[in-house]
Amino acid sequence: MIKERVKTAQPVVCDAPNEQKYGDSPQGLIKYLIVGIVFGIVFTKAEIISWFRIQEMFRLQSFFMYGVIGSAILVGILSVQLIKRFNIKTIQGEKVVLHDKEFRKGQIIGGFIFGLGWAITGACPGPIFAQIGSGFSVVLVTLLSAIAGTWLYGKFSHKLPN
Repeated sequence: MIKERVKTAQPVVCDAPNEQKYGDSPQGLIKYLIVGIVFGIVFTKAEIISWFRIQEMFRLQSFFMYGVIGSAILVGILSVQLIKRFNIKTIQGEKVVLHDKEFRKGQIIGGFIFGLGWAITGACPGPIFAQIGSGFSVVLVTLLSAIAGTWLYGKFSHKLPN
């Protein structure tokens, strides 16, 4: 009998762990693809992916995007309250665990960098894929930059004020 050597790695500590016990099968992932496609269609039809709409928001020329963002915040607050109040479970029947978050000064810095990138490129992570799917191939630069920024943060997060 051949013994396999198992390389022991440091456990990854996540601020927002996914405590799901049961994973989705490859066929089960299709529901996420469908939701993503619907998400992209809605964003496109509502002009949420429009660079001009985003620029209007940052120039304080239109309330449209603030209304969209405000609506999303209200839906999020309502959803979390309903999950807590009625002990709503996942599709697999698991309990939804919502951990408390602590405030850190790095969130202000990160939010500023995120907003600056959003204002310059006219894209935040959700609409990037809808913009690319709509034929705005220049947004591939934004996508690659977002991936590079995420990688850099992961590489140097232990040295940053987070």
